[in-house]
Amino acid sequence: MVDRESLIPKHGGYRKLKSFQIAQLVYDLTVRFCQRYVDRFSRTRDQMVQAARSGVQNIAEGSQASGTSRKTELKLTNVARASLEELRLDYEDFLRQRRLPVWARDDPRRASLIARRCKTVDEVASWVKAIHDGLCGQGGRNGQVLVSTRSTASMSSTPSTYPEIAANAALALIAVACSLLDRQIAAQSKAFEKEGGFTERMYRVRTARRKL
Repeated sequence: MVDRESLIPKHGGYRKLKSFQIAQLVYDLTVRFCQRYVDRFSRTRDQMVQAARSGVQNIAEGSQASGTSRKTELKLTNVARASLEELRLDYEDFLRQRRLPVWARDDPRRASLIARRCKTVDEVASWVKAIHDGLCGQGGRNGQVLVSTRSTASMSSTPSTYPEIAANAALALIAVACSLLDRQIAAQSKAFEKEGGFTERMYRVRTARRKL
């Protein structure tokens, strides 16, 4: 027996979305970053926190709205993506204005953070400290060197500061979240084109039930 299409399909479940998990980590990291490195009277501080929060909230709201409106889901996911792009620019501005480098996309330090699959801001903070100590000539976990020798030529000879590492950590995680959201938006767009929205679903469900 073929299952009939449900009028309101399964929706929500955003906590299982990798994009939500990374965006939430970026939010927690941004709150801590701003508390430590951005003037509490600065408007930028509020804007960064709000942009990070918007990324998280709109992913959740879009997922929840998907049951009755694919169009709303797509719109809110796009808002989340735009909010994280705004946050990315804020971190880049922070680094530029302090004459600190933005690490290249192929920088092994970025890769090492992503490979760790941090789930909490404390895990990211531990990575920041480990990278800082490694660049200062100390060993990493189990005595391993944290930065590969092949990349040292492209790095500054001056040890990185905590704000530099933390900001670049945020940028690496934002890049992951944005990449996931780009794929999510593409999938949502394809589904909307193929299946339509709630009105089309109502028509299909009613038509199917009339044939019973």
